[in-house]
Amino acid sequence: MKIIKKTRYPILFLALSCFALPSFSKIFYSKNEAMELAFGKDAQVEVLSLFPDKAEIAKIEADAKVKLESGMFSFYVGKKQGKILGYAAIETETVRTKPETLMVVLSAEGEIQKVTLLAFHEPPEYQAPDRWFELFNKKALEELEFSKGIQGISGATLSTRSALNSVRKVVAIYQTMIKNKAKK
Repeated sequence: MKIIKKTRYPILFLALSCFALPSFSKIFYSKNEAMELAFGKDAQVEVLSLFPDKAEIAKIEADAKVKLESGMFSFYVGKKQGKILGYAAIETETVRTKPETLMVVLSAEGEIQKVTLLAFHEPPEYQAPDRWFELFNKKALEELEFSKGIQGISGATLSTRSALNSVRKVVAIYQTMIKNKAKK
């Protein structure tokens, strides 16, 4: 009987300690809150689903300098009284082993207006501060590199690289699939 009690308590302690481990997941905004943040309360938001062909995928990957994981992309189009206010894309990338979700907001002309961290599931010390995301505002695709106007953050190298990849991908998709098609 004593042997059973000795083995039962350590197992119980181990089981309970699993629930006591710190949780690093942090969700900052829901999808609805993100759309309001992007376009304001009064905007109508429509979903624009894009399916690039092989040539478009090759161009996007070359311009963004990242491999595309999906053949379907969604942009949220904010409109007010029929006029396009801008575009927003929600991108999720794995940082080390857990995801980071960003919203990239573009003007109607495709200029980066805002990059917002929506969710971060890695430890908080790996998270880039909000002011770092402001470095992306109004930058052209060619400037979205660590050596050309975007500074890395010591201790958050993987999360900043992931964020940079997401923003480049969104801008490249916009330029290839929305801007170029609007010109035709």
